[in-house]
Amino acid sequence: MNFKSLNFYKNKHFFFLAPSVIGIIIFVLIPFIDSVRRSFFSSGAGKFVGLKNYAVTIKNDAFVLAVKNTCLFTVVCIPLLIVISFLISYILSKRKYIRLLKSTLLFPMAVPTAVLVAVWKILFSDGGYVNSFITESGHETVGFLTTSKVFWLLVGSYIWKNLGYTVLLWMTGIMGVSVSVIEAARIDGANDREILFHIIIPDLKPTFYTISIISFLNSFKVFREAYLVAGAYPNDRIYLLQHLFNNWFLKLDLDKMAAAAVIVFSVIFAAIVLLQKAWDKED
Repeated sequence: MNFKSLNFYKNKHFFFLAPSVIGIIIFVLIPFIDSVRRSFFSSGAGKFVGLKNYAVTIKNDAFVLAVKNTCLFTVVCIPLLIVISFLISYILSKRKYIRLLKSTLLFPMAVPTAVLVAVWKILFSDGGYVNSFITESGHETVGFLTTSKVFWLLVGSYIWKNLGYTVLLWMTGIMGVSVSVIEAARIDGANDREILFHIIIPDLKPTFYTISIISFLNSFKVFREAYLVAGAYPNDRIYLLQHLFNNWFLKLDLDKMAAAAVIVFSVIFAAIVLLQKAWDKED
């Protein structure tokens, strides 16, 4: 058989992509299509109900609370993570022996979530080290894990967990900026601030877009910490969409869960598309 006549060499990349494509179709696309179908039917009798599930979901107080908290968490965490990681990467990019630091930056990603939660409880529970220090100082115990303060612990956990590799992504982009352009700017009299804002930052737009999308998607993974700390019904400040989906699944409210999943997917997809169009328009 003549493989060249069948364009084997031109199309051999298909064999490498096929396992991933098949996996996405089976475990992502087909279940999502089934969720869309279920969102128009009742979970018990399987009767077609049109948009009723969507109306019930949108009016549900738990759904509104979960959406509000998830949006607030995302709006607070992503800008903080992007700004802090960029400042650290910019400072480190000017230091020698930076390669020795790269491995330590990835350490938070290697820490299991269960270990992180255990550290939380040791430090911030009512009988933890932090509260022990506060009470010994003559003040009342602070409910870090049972009051609204737990929101900021969750924010701190997210930033700590994702800071290292985000710094590495920024550093990769910074080190990819043309050295000759920077040197030419210095010869023309540009200072560090002018080089940063007029050369480095504009050249980092693709990196910024990638980090923004990854950080946005990773913000949904913080549910693991919140669930292990406070269970299925935590303080109202950290009751997230994943809590809602988990609780509806346990109650077999599959129709409402499907409708909520479609709504959330539509909003996230629209946000990413609009962000991509804004990026392309600026280019």
